[in-house]
Amino acid sequence: MMFKNSLSGEVESFHPIRGKRVNMYVCGPTVQESFHIGHARTYIIFDSIAKYMRLSGYSVFYLQNITDIDDKIIKKAQDLCVDYQDVALKYTSEYFDIMHELGVDSVNFYARATEYIPEIISQISRLMEKGHAYIGGDGVYFRVGSFPDYGRLSRQKSEDLLQGNRISENYDKDDEKDFALWKMQKPGEPAWESPWGMGRPGWHIEDTAITETYFGQEYDIHGGGSDLIFPHHEAEIAQMRSISGKETLAKYWIHTGMVTLNGLKMSKSLGNFITISETLKKHNGREIRFALINANYRSTIDFSEKVMEEAEKNVRYLNIIKRRLDLHGDVYGNLDIDAATYKERVKNAMDNDFDFRSAIRIIMDLAATAYREFSNLSFDSVRSILSVFKWADTFLGIFEYDRNPEALKKSVNLLLDLRKKLREDKNYSLSDFIRVSLVEMGVEVQDNGKDVEWWIRD
Repeated sequence: MMFKNSLSGEVESFHPIRGKRVNMYVCGPTVQESFHIGHARTYIIFDSIAKYMRLSGYSVFYLQNITDIDDKIIKKAQDLCVDYQDVALKYTSEYFDIMHELGVDSVNFYARATEYIPEIISQISRLMEKGHAYIGGDGVYFRVGSFPDYGRLSRQKSEDLLQGNRISENYDKDDEKDFALWKMQKPGEPAWESPWGMGRPGWHIEDTAITETYFGQEYDIHGGGSDLIFPHHEAEIAQMRSISGKETLAKYWIHTGMVTLNGLKMSKSLGNFITISETLKKHNGREIRFALINANYRSTIDFSEKVMEEAEKNVRYLNIIKRRLDLHGDVYGNLDIDAATYKERVKNAMDNDFDFRSAIRIIMDLAATAYREFSNLSFDSVRSILSVFKWADTFLGIFEYDRNPEALKKSVNLLLDLRKKLREDKNYSLSDFIRVSLVEMGVEVQDNGKDVEWWIRD
């Protein structure tokens, strides 16, 4: 397995630190508002990556944080005159509901930032002891100048960097590039006790406190959207390496591309913004998954209703063919399709930098072959094609498996046997009634002499 490591900028062979054990951390949501389609892309991609790695024999522990205390959460709570926890709980619940709809269910553990205050304080204390942090007028800051490798991940020189803040504020610090580890309490803000006074964590420190708790000071994979490379991921590296003295925080870094809307950057202020919830009103989770992974995972993709209509068409096509194969009658041909070669091609695509687009194209090719040769397929071919579909769907999540095909197959065959008997008895009105009823239920029936072929119409 090979994929691009953002840290080196190269496609590298994957060699976990401890055999087949893979510790993977992905930056989760800040729960202060509804989530947009760009969030969906990141979490769908890492869901698929985790599932594919497990399918490939790796034991993946997938950890994700939830930022439930933040400048934006506090501001939203103040604007609404509610407690910050009300805002955090509302959008955390919404996040879990949406992930369920999208089939994102591979995360082993969600860690909420506010549950790791002691671990955060411990890290800040160690940074201060080592001279990498200092007390400013309104908080504790990381001294960027103390870490020579700052800028390595984003490929920027330290002297050229300007540290971005999540909300524009002028903090009292020694250098513009320094970033907050602990923010002193302001009137009306939530706060926790610390050696430096009542306050709350900065944005970056929660992640390293959480990963050190579960993975130690170095682990296999860190992921997130490419917009987090700087300053967030750069800051994480500086924090943990300044404590550990190790060469890396994560051995491999994976970043997903951004999503634009109608050719423009998603922006609430520009009115160019669409939430996942809005999209789910028109399209199901399988269609959204298809639309968001049917591209190079690192590239920027443009999201539009046209893209979703195309995804809907392709997902419907795949599921029509799958259902026809699921509900194949008792008459089979002699044509053997080597579905295993298609599976091997999908594996090769996924092992080569998680090439989802090629993997989907190969599955589409197999579906087209099944459709074209449907009446000629042998029993073994039907079973093997369905097996490949199910294997691929383990990580793609684009096929529908909610129905009970065997029960439906038995019911339809029972009705067709009754229809055959009625026709033999020349009771054509009742036999035609059964056929019309099946058609109304979405079952197409085709008489081929003494044989009957049927399939499910979408």
